[in-house]
Amino acid sequence: MDKHEDRDAGRVRLSDPGELDDPWQDALASGWDESEDTGAPASSVPHARGAGQDGPGGPAVSAADIYLEVQRSPAFQEVRRRYRRFVVTACIAFFSWYVAYVVAATTAPELMARPVAGSVNVAMVAGLGQFLSTFLLTWAYVRHARLRRDRAALELRWDTQELTRGVGR
Repeated sequence: MDKHEDRDAGRVRLSDPGELDDPWQDALASGWDESEDTGAPASSVPHARGAGQDGPGGPAVSAADIYLEVQRSPAFQEVRRRYRRFVVTACIAFFSWYVAYVVAATTAPELMARPVAGSVNVAMVAGLGQFLSTFLLTWAYVRHARLRRDRAALELRWDTQELTRGVGR
């Protein structure tokens, strides 16, 4: 950034008319510079630039039409596919682990009562494992969202806001 010599420090410096000089524009968020399959949308939303305005001879576009167009876009479908793939897998794994704990506690009480260390038994260790697996699942979900979906979802959000700007709601 330039030094503030002979300038008012409170003024906003413009690079181009209408554009703010953003020092963070090239900064990447943690995890966004991973591999190619980390969050870039499959393709951007069609007509993302200027679709919300009435052109000469162009029909008016409603906000509902724009949202339906975004929902049908390959970028949105990719974000949803990544979300569903993680959530379904995680739910099946976590539910299986929980059911196994409950079934073992009810059908094999002698196994669950077996001491591990002192007065701590298998049931206590497995019960604490339920809490630990909840925290691990939360961490895995946040990491997956950050690395695989957040950037694509944010780009979709910006495209949608740009499309709906000026459109009657």
